[in-house]
Amino acid sequence: MRTFEELVTEGSQVPVDGWDFSWFEGRATEKRPPWGYARLVGERMAALAAEPGTAALDLQTGGGEVLASIPAAPPVLVATECWPPNIEVARRNLAPLAAQVVPIDDELDDLPFQDVSFDLVVSRHPVGVRWDEVARVLKPGGTYFSQDVGEGSVGELTEFMMGPQQPDEGPTRGPKWSVLGAREAGLEVVDLREFRGLMEFWDIAAVVHFLRKVIWIVPGFTVGAYADKLRALHEQIEETGPFAATSVRFLIEARKPDARLV
Repeated sequence: MRTFEELVTEGSQVPVDGWDFSWFEGRATEKRPPWGYARLVGERMAALAAEPGTAALDLQTGGGEVLASIPAAPPVLVATECWPPNIEVARRNLAPLAAQVVPIDDELDDLPFQDVSFDLVVSRHPVGVRWDEVARVLKPGGTYFSQDVGEGSVGELTEFMMGPQQPDEGPTRGPKWSVLGAREAGLEVVDLREFRGLMEFWDIAAVVHFLRKVIWIVPGFTVGAYADKLRALHEQIEETGPFAATSVRFLIEARKPDARLV
């Protein structure tokens, strides 16, 4: 049986660049939403690939892992990313699709694209959404399609490490706020689905790597600052089995009205 120190060291050394979670196989599990976001994005991209002059944009692409899985690309394919370690990973992953990766300073900055540039804008687990900018860069009749992390996702782990959390009083990650933002930007919400699924961590190395990689679960996490909590969680997992948490996801699709039909 590996010691607490050995597991923590392992979890601390796994690279966190990109958005590939294959390292967690055998260490943590997560039930996936039934809709299959990557497949749905692939279908939409393939449909655009058959149409001349179309363009698509993937916001906050991470390492481009989801976008790289599409079966065919539209004539113009662009992705944005702001975290420097991810940018080169995304460029490598998306090179076979001839996609352009555009670095940006912050996820909520103005988008560096002309008005009405894209037929499709997608995003998987965006940190935040500038609905006004999404609406600006979409062509009339264009679509925004994303899978988001819902409010309170993996909250059990947050509370174990940080104690009880006060509920947010303002806008949160809840889908109602996305619907409101989309409508205020002039978009029509045509699909909204929600999902809650079981997530389990089987050892403390998986917890450490997860908290280093998904930085909003415990903001400012370091092994040193949370050593006592990590040891307590390690002992709990050893005694009672995997630590269970709840992942929260929602799918949203919004369409920009076609001026010709208004």
